[in-house]
Amino acid sequence: MGIDPGTTVMGYGIISTSGQAVKLVVLGVLALHKYEDHYVKMQRIFERVTQLIDEYKPNEMAIEAPFYGKNVQSMLKLGRAQGTAIAAALARQIPITEYAPRKIKLAITGQGAASKEQVAKILQNLLKIQELPTDLDSTDGLAAAMCHFFQSACPSGEKAYKSWKDFIGKNPARVRK
Repeated sequence: MGIDPGTTVMGYGIISTSGQAVKLVVLGVLALHKYEDHYVKMQRIFERVTQLIDEYKPNEMAIEAPFYGKNVQSMLKLGRAQGTAIAAALARQIPITEYAPRKIKLAITGQGAASKEQVAKILQNLLKIQELPTDLDSTDGLAAAMCHFFQSACPSGEKAYKSWKDFIGKNPARVRK
């Protein structure tokens, strides 16, 4: 499960994996602009993330870290939104991994400064999404999930190796002499 936290729009995407195969389960947004009270927004984030976890039963959650901006108040609100989503996952014992926005974009597009549209288009091709949503915060949440899949040491569930020596030591039959 991937989350793009926000106090106006929270994007989310859930994928299913089997070995190296990835399938889109759901993507969407939680629109929060209709709520004026910041604490009501936090309540809605907590409720929606909990609802998604209960419905789709993800094994892990990847969340986009707040980026550094000049407006301190915006950063504080964004941090609260992220913390609320994290608290919802923790309440359901879901492991969380945080990724910087540039890391997510780099994992998806190969460019850390890619636009939302570039990220969305590549995800559309990778996951064979028929029609992209109008709100690209949903694909940003999906990008966090895909980034986590790509960054996992071994998404298929096999053991990761620390070095070539470690690999050879654990797989002597695969070495040709």
